[in-house]
Amino acid sequence: MRALCIPLLCALSGLVFATEPVSAPIAPTTPTSPTAPTSPKVEKRTERIHVEDTATRIDELRVGGETQTITVQPKSSMPAYQIAPKTGERSWKVLGF
Repeated sequence: MRALCIPLLCALSGLVFATEPVSAPIAPTTPTSPTAPTSPKVEKRTERIHVEDTATRIDELRVGGETQTITVQPKSSMPAYQIAPKTGERSWKVLGF
C-alpha cells in the first residue's frame, strides 16, 4: 500500500503545482516609439485672391497666410509675368508649353 501511496501523492502534488497561476512579466503600457505622433497634422488654409481693374488682372496664392505666388496679366498685348513674393523680382515665361 505504501508503494501505491507515494506515486499517487507525487501525481497529486504535480497537479496542484500545475494549476497555480504563473505570473508573467508586466509589459509597459506607455508607447515607447519615438515616432508616435503627438498631435494630428493641421492643414494650412489656402487662399486665392483675384484683383482686376481696367488695365491688369492680379492673381495671388497664399498658404497659411504667407504669399506663395503672384501672377500679373496685363489686359494689353503684354505677356503675363510673375512676381517673387520675397524679393519682388519679376519673371516672364518665354516659351510656356
